[in-house]
Amino acid sequence: MSKRSLDIAAIAMLVLLCASWGGQQVAVKIALPDFPPFLQMGIRSAGAGLLVLFYCLATGRGRLFVRDGSLWLGLFSGLLFSGEFVLIYLGLQWTDASRTSLFLYTAPFFVALGATWLLPAERLRWPQWVGLGLSFCGTAIVMGVPRGATSPHAWLGDLMIIGAAVFWAATTLGIKATRLATAPPEKVLLYQLAMSAVIGLGAGMATGESVRGVSLAPVLALTYQTVWIAATTFLLWLRLLTLYPASTLQAGTSMSPLFGVAAAALILHEPVGPMFLLAVALVVSGLVLVNRR
Repeated sequence: MSKRSLDIAAIAMLVLLCASWGGQQVAVKIALPDFPPFLQMGIRSAGAGLLVLFYCLATGRGRLFVRDGSLWLGLFSGLLFSGEFVLIYLGLQWTDASRTSLFLYTAPFFVALGATWLLPAERLRWPQWVGLGLSFCGTAIVMGVPRGATSPHAWLGDLMIIGAAVFWAATTLGIKATRLATAPPEKVLLYQLAMSAVIGLGAGMATGESVRGVSLAPVLALTYQTVWIAATTFLLWLRLLTLYPASTLQAGTSMSPLFGVAAAALILHEPVGPMFLLAVALVVSGLVLVNRR
């Protein structure tokens, strides 16, 4: 049974995850010169899957290989998980990064809507919906949206990113509303990483992608994605999902763009104006409302 609201430990964990995910796009871009999108996705997922598997074997998590009827649900979850990243990579070819970040974080709305029917015990009340709206407005401000598209076909990329948000929400709801909720998080993640590795590597080969070089910065960026993002933070996220409401957790991910902008300011010395402080205030205020008991 999920707790109704986030405690201090969960909030701290969610902040750590959002800080990590906020800088993920930087790592992807750094790795792109040597590792094309689909191939990068496949290598990351395959490497992370092996790490999670070794971790399970080393810690004696025997339930991982026990038949529990989760196979087909797990593979379907992996298909949704893979679809999300395929749409993100494709969408980035048509629209810019800021619009991608905004539309991807419509996922909390889709989770909240789905929870109304699939997870009645976790449905949001009207103050929480207001909080969700405030957080989204904060995300829009920090990303500088609304802003004119740089491509006449940006609407196509935007639709793909919204589709990715729907896939992310469907993955979350599929885990919470089925027997995957009682399966070990490591097992669920292995389903997702296995499918993502197969689809990513397959799509890479089908489109003629290949490794263009082995430079230090791209290798380090891909290693960061593999070891920390895919193998570690995704596992922590799944563990949180077993304990806390999906709508509340998904709303918390709206902090990720804030960390992305902050990282760009600290690392790349990009300017940050007063609107950033307004965005932080809106996101934090919204999350307080969403997390009301």
